[in-house]
Amino acid sequence: MSFPEPNDLPKDHVNHEQAAQKEQILKQILTPEARMRLNNIKMVKPELSDLVEQYLIGMATQGKMPGQINDDQLKQILLSTQQPKRDFKINRV
Repeated sequence: MSFPEPNDLPKDHVNHEQAAQKEQILKQILTPEARMRLNNIKMVKPELSDLVEQYLIGMATQGKMPGQINDDQLKQILLSTQQPKRDFKINRV
């Protein structure tokens, strides 16, 4: 059994603080419905959720956020960040 090194503890504390700050910012800039949608997406596609969270926090810190983001606005942001799906058509001879 290994014990955490003393140097590892501050990193965990810093990561926890950063996560708490991120949640606080998201709580301020998203309506409850939009936060619920983002949390649901986080369960299915965490990489998409992280991308959108970074975008929203960046916009908020730059002062480019007009107000709270509602669910419909979040849907538009999600659609714009998703990469287009590729359709494959198989022709059988």
